[in-house]
Amino acid sequence: MVEVGCGDVKQKPPKDRKFGKGVVKCRRCGTTVGVIRKYKLYICRRCANEILPSLGFKVYE
Repeated sequence: MVEVGCGDVKQKPPKDRKFGKGVVKCRRCGTTVGVIRKYKLYICRRCANEILPSLGFKVYE
């Protein structure tokens, strides 16, 4: 008998995304979660809380 285990399976590398949420990255930290695309900012919400007040935006908590 020939055993085929999980170690014999080759896995493909992750697919390059062309559109969707996974394509847009934060310019500052590189995360793809919570990215603000409005006004072509492309900054995640965490970085936005640090940067945007110095750019003149009002940050509401």
